[in-house]
Amino acid sequence: MNLSYWEIKSYLSNIDYTIVGSGIVGLNCALRLKERFPKANILILERGCLPQGASTKNAGFACFGSLSEILDDLKTHSEEEVIQLIEKRRKGLSLLRQTLSDKAIDYQQHGGYELFDQKDHETYEYCMSHMEAVNSLLKPHFKEKVFTIKNNPFNFRNIQTQLSFTPFEGQIDTGKMMRSLTDLVLSKGVLILNSVSVEHFEEFKEYVQIKTNQFEFKTNRMLICTNGFASKLINVEVKPARAQVLITKPIKNLQIEGTFHLDKGFYYFRNIDDRILFGGGRNLDFKTEETTEMGQTELIQNKLEELLKTTILPHTPFEIEHRWSGIMGVGSAKKPIVKQLSSRVFCGVRLGGMGIAIGSHVGREVADLID
Repeated sequence: MNLSYWEIKSYLSNIDYTIVGSGIVGLNCALRLKERFPKANILILERGCLPQGASTKNAGFACFGSLSEILDDLKTHSEEEVIQLIEKRRKGLSLLRQTLSDKAIDYQQHGGYELFDQKDHETYEYCMSHMEAVNSLLKPHFKEKVFTIKNNPFNFRNIQTQLSFTPFEGQIDTGKMMRSLTDLVLSKGVLILNSVSVEHFEEFKEYVQIKTNQFEFKTNRMLICTNGFASKLINVEVKPARAQVLITKPIKNLQIEGTFHLDKGFYYFRNIDDRILFGGGRNLDFKTEETTEMGQTELIQNKLEELLKTTILPHTPFEIEHRWSGIMGVGSAKKPIVKQLSSRVFCGVRLGGMGIAIGSHVGREVADLID
């Protein structure tokens, strides 16, 4: 370590709460801690120059679950558990919008569509025949019919003639959201240090000693909000899940507007700035995509381009401008892990690919565990 007296005094002394991870969960955790403890010294450590998981790399879907996803969840969870999941997502989205404003995150509610593969008659028929049952289940919470049937207004090809549609789904500008959220947190006097990776921590009676790739210091409490990277630090049932994404160059007269799910949600796309943003495909190779390494694979990128050509933009020339990936945190259960691990260490992880929907809520829940 080559820290000056000033650096130690001003940045790393008398830290009340250290949050690991500056994504949606970590930043909301900091906001809630500042609400509860206005005079507290709060430090956020971020391993990347920007949030490294999925908070700045996601597709910007403000969604609560497609029809097929909800029906899938009902096979492995009770009705009460599924409703709780959906309610948590709805409340989380509402909290995000209230915290930052619709203008700040460029929230637009064009609705969400689910496409069904032309060859997958079984899934299509099952979803359509069970749509009203799902609507009945959700009506007490949404007060309206959630899912309806629409014909294909976008000239998509190689899909069933009818789509599932919900007017309640929206989209945001992920970059604007994270810039606004970060600015808000900084304005509260919270300190964020980037490119600092936590390598080890040890809890003592009166403090937690944290060792990073840059320095060591003491903190009163430690809150781990690293989602897909959590198992590197703590013993929790969280597996990393890489999501690969691409975006086209601007397309003239693009008529596609909304958020779209395909193949049980394993593929997803939307409009943004006259472009198509398209991601998914980890179901082609689950094992390889169970990684914390950023990057793309030929298998998945080729499939994304193929679906763009044959299904989404079959009669429209396009060029790919950029590709990237993000790391989600998943597990055998859809419910996030929000718990106190010891007297001074807490965590809020495993968002299951629903970070935009539940990240704000989970961040506050972690902060509220502290007495």
